[in-house]
Amino acid sequence: MPETEPDPERSLALLESAPVGIALLRAPGVVRWANAAYFEVTGRSRELLGKDIHDILEADGSWSAPIRSAVDAALTAGAAATFRNVRAVYRPQAAPVYLDVDIRRLPGPDRPPAEALLMVRDVTDRVAERERADVFQLAFRSSTNAMQLTDARGIMVDVNPAFERIYGYSRAECVGRKPNLVRSRYTPVELYERMWADLKDPSRGAWSGELLNRDRYGREHPVLLSITAIRDARDEITHYLGVAVDRTEQREWEMASAHMERLASMGQLAAGIAHEINTPMANVMLIAESLRRRSSDPEIRHRLETLQGQVEVAARIVRSLLDFARRDEPTVADVDLAEIARASVGFLRGKQSMDVEVLEDLPDGGLPVRGDRGQLIQVVTNLLNNAYDAEHGEGRIVVRGHRRGSWAELEVRDNGPGIPEEALTHLFEPFFTTKPEGEGTGLGLAICHGIVQSHHGSIRGQNLPEGGASFVVVLPLREGRAVSAGGTPA
Repeated sequence: MPETEPDPERSLALLESAPVGIALLRAPGVVRWANAAYFEVTGRSRELLGKDIHDILEADGSWSAPIRSAVDAALTAGAAATFRNVRAVYRPQAAPVYLDVDIRRLPGPDRPPAEALLMVRDVTDRVAERERADVFQLAFRSSTNAMQLTDARGIMVDVNPAFERIYGYSRAECVGRKPNLVRSRYTPVELYERMWADLKDPSRGAWSGELLNRDRYGREHPVLLSITAIRDARDEITHYLGVAVDRTEQREWEMASAHMERLASMGQLAAGIAHEINTPMANVMLIAESLRRRSSDPEIRHRLETLQGQVEVAARIVRSLLDFARRDEPTVADVDLAEIARASVGFLRGKQSMDVEVLEDLPDGGLPVRGDRGQLIQVVTNLLNNAYDAEHGEGRIVVRGHRRGSWAELEVRDNGPGIPEEALTHLFEPFFTTKPEGEGTGLGLAICHGIVQSHHGSIRGQNLPEGGASFVVVLPLREGRAVSAGGTPA
């Protein structure tokens, strides 16, 4: 076929009807022509025609300095350029309008003047979509709940920092693996079967329930897990989004609350038992004393003295039960915890083994707190007695006090054998003791725990790396006593 000459009028008509904004420029930079779409997209008026772009001194928009420089490069060297997400400054709307700007040199004879084509497209929807995606990504990354995104096969393609923090696996370790990485052996298989049935059911497309997950260290985490199936325009599943609310801390609070309720019930039961057996024990003691005085047989007198000794042991247990059951509010006054510690140490000197060295490291300025002096002496004395018992007649005890922020801390530490690991979580439970049978009631630390809590403080016990055990009592300092009734130190 013979080649036909291009029809300039037809070409111009095609450019005029194009849905993309187009402008023609002639060196050195004069806007020669622009179609209707150009003025609509940019918001500019036709007064732009015939102007030299170098006279348009704009810092922003579709004729900013970088775009003017790109036009110069196209006209002089034939370089092409593309600018993404340029704000349209001449289209005032409630939301910003964004444009893509492409610059190309027009082919033609080598003789000047050169010509360039500038094309603009409205990409506001694309920018808005990107912004929404960025917001969702930020929400995904910032969520305090563990989140995981898997593909249609159930392979993880992303996890958020909360997932890494809760389960201990890094993002790199998770991507490419299935969520059964954190599956607990205690979660029944039937639960997962129901989960997948709901997720693949188009009428449901989601599953929610509580189960156990396991972190990389083997710790179990009760979580409330919600999974949503993500479908495309053809209603086919492309991804699954899982959100897990870690309920470990909530469960610990629930268990602590239930434990306190059990302690309260046990205290009431202990008080009832103590009152019931107090009278018969007193009668047994009186009868044994009467018989001992009347008898002259050494064997009988010895057995009666043994009986009296056992009754005294039982009476001591009853007194401990009553102390444990008693929940009197402390008689609050300004007291010095350091002075209380010194008084307790002085009280026990001479009553315990002299081969146990007691070192005091207490601040000269004192540790002013609000509390019941008698009850706090009972706490410190009990901790010192336990430390003496741990030394088995020879060793060293350190009584140390200091301030930490708005709290006073008093520590009693020994260099004995320490606390058995299996006993650490039961230290303050009533009737739990590591002492040999007959040497402890298991109520001393439980009583201390109750007293310290009634003073809005806390008490903890731990083993020391160098050996021995340490008990720390924490109470609010008097200067900062604006503590809520149920407040405890961190």
